[in-house]
Amino acid sequence: MFVNHTITAFSSGIAPLIAPIPLLATVDPENSPIVLSGVLLSLVVIYIASKLGAEVARNFDLPPVLGELVAGVIVGVSALHLIVFSESGLSASDSGIMSVLQSLNHLSPAALTSVFESQSEIISVLGELGVIILLFEIGLESDLNQLKQVGVQAVVVACVGVAVPFAAGTVGLMVIFHTPAIPAIFAGAALTATSIGITSKVLSDLGQLTSKEGQIIVGAAVIDDVLGIIVLAVVASLAKTGEIDVVNVIYLIVSATVFLLGSILLGGVFDKTFSAVVGQLKTRGNIIIPAFIFALFMAFLGNAIHLEAILGAFAAGLVLDKSDARTELDELVKPISDVIVPIFFVTVGARADLRVLNPAVPDNRAGLLIAAFLIVVAIVGKIVTGWVVFGVPGINRLAIGVGMIPRGEVGLVFAGIGSASGVLDKPLEVSIIIMVILTTFLAPPFLRIAFGDSVVPPGTGEPASKQIV
Repeated sequence: MFVNHTITAFSSGIAPLIAPIPLLATVDPENSPIVLSGVLLSLVVIYIASKLGAEVARNFDLPPVLGELVAGVIVGVSALHLIVFSESGLSASDSGIMSVLQSLNHLSPAALTSVFESQSEIISVLGELGVIILLFEIGLESDLNQLKQVGVQAVVVACVGVAVPFAAGTVGLMVIFHTPAIPAIFAGAALTATSIGITSKVLSDLGQLTSKEGQIIVGAAVIDDVLGIIVLAVVASLAKTGEIDVVNVIYLIVSATVFLLGSILLGGVFDKTFSAVVGQLKTRGNIIIPAFIFALFMAFLGNAIHLEAILGAFAAGLVLDKSDARTELDELVKPISDVIVPIFFVTVGARADLRVLNPAVPDNRAGLLIAAFLIVVAIVGKIVTGWVVFGVPGINRLAIGVGMIPRGEVGLVFAGIGSASGVLDKPLEVSIIIMVILTTFLAPPFLRIAFGDSVVPPGTGEPASKQIV
């Protein structure tokens, strides 16, 4: 294809040597370079925002990920409108980057809309790839043996962290606010989520990922994600048909269990195979490319069986954690993670519409009251999970509970599906979004406070209180 294009270009005397290739099938080939321009400009904004946000957060002794989230809010729909997404109901005219492209290219309204939708989709996919790589890195940094040791505690924490907020949220909405049963169940389900991507990144920033508390939180968050998928399947089918699809629920439970346990058992076999493959490869990328092939394939499997791609990536990291090349692989993954992962956190912040907090808007007022209730349930319902941990003396129970608080993008998925299905009215939808935003932004500083003097800065071997400033 490359040769044919080149020969044609030379023979016809045309300046471009290669014809433009659309980034997406839906893009007019003529507008493909403009979509690419939009993506490149978006990435420039994202990287500047993430780095400035991380540096400011670090100067205030806060986790860098919090700075990235706040920076996303500033460049997103709540403030500068530089990074906005078509799926949120916004138009191309709402995007600052689209305004720049329009001034440079004088596009028709239809062409501008097409470019905006394509650019939004590409940035969203890059964000998804970012969280996949993050979970692969977290899996590599996690100790599988230690995860097995805290496995029972993690299961208990996850189950309580799902059951308590779900029951309290559903019953409270029905009794206090007289919300109909199905919307109340949907809102209660949104309270069950835990964002493993945000929590694990904060734990890594605080140097607590491999601590007992960190391993319980990560293990519980993984299980919580699986339980969240099952809960979402239940409430989604309830919203559509008014009844639960039992077969689908059983399928999800069985497939999730087999997938995770199978991945762990695979670790004892595949790590030796991986080392043997790496030993045979002599060209550049002999370690990182096979590792990413495995991680992306596991992510594909997780997605293909209707679980989450991030679960597959995490499982891949756990499997490769025991390989002989693990130490070198750790160092090779970090720069890739540094480039791709910030896209995820900035876009999460960019999607957070803080305008729903404005009480001057009539539709927001009822939502603010419900949101206050949901926030209390969301925080208390996860904090209590720290007190169900057993058999681990001296454990920081508050840190475990706080680590389960952030809902992040998982909670927004619940709100989006509920809104699209027509189950949620505007006040309830607004209240869920407010709950997701506040729990996402409160968790990082609260987790820093919960660990206190035991925080170990990355790359050091002793608590922050013992470091020489």
